[in-house]
Amino acid sequence: PRWGGGFGLLCLALEYGLYRLGAWLSVVLGTAARAIPCKIPVIDDRISLVPVFVVIYLLSYVFWVCGPAAVSLIGRRNLINYLAGLILAYGIGFLFFILLPTCMDRTAEGLLDQAARPGPFNWVLGIVYAADGGERAFNLFPSYHCLAGAYCYLGVRKRQEISRGYRIYSLVMAVLIALSALLTKQHYFIDVLGGVGIALLCHGLIQWLDPGKRAEEKDTDHRHG
Repeated sequence: PRWGGGFGLLCLALEYGLYRLGAWLSVVLGTAARAIPCKIPVIDDRISLVPVFVVIYLLSYVFWVCGPAAVSLIGRRNLINYLAGLILAYGIGFLFFILLPTCMDRTAEGLLDQAARPGPFNWVLGIVYAADGGERAFNLFPSYHCLAGAYCYLGVRKRQEISRGYRIYSLVMAVLIALSALLTKQHYFIDVLGGVGIALLCHGLIQWLDPGKRAEEKDTDHRHG
């Protein structure tokens, strides 16, 4: 349906808006001053910066638009469930952003020095860092990149109405996006787990509650009423 792509764009706008709003509110409320790094040195220090993965990191925005568009092909009930779960997941992440913000000191991590080196991927990486806090990044946990990427896959997983090729593509993209969050050093390992974990939790909960089925039943009753 034509409106499927529209929902994809709205979801992208919601993700970006909540991320920026969360950063602003954390400053207004004073919680940003208490932001903590969720770094696990034994894991995160072993993960190298791979600038080429900034391409996947940016392509994820296109993938997020495709997710709701693909789910809209399955039917209205599934789209309602998808949107309800995704909004709930974004909402949980938003609460973390304003109440328990996290941070990363890119200068201490040596990331800005790497981004200043010659090369197209380093140049793009520098732009991403500059647009996302510069020397100090905030709101890392949970990773919205990983949350949205995982949810795009969960929306089509085991759905026979969607081609097997697209389902495999969605899984591959979700994995690559998680890797890009780590290999661009935009997130720590725990941020990736948090994003994927919240996506799984919200998807499972909404599938159990099934608000889309209730909406369909109300529409049926209204038509026959």
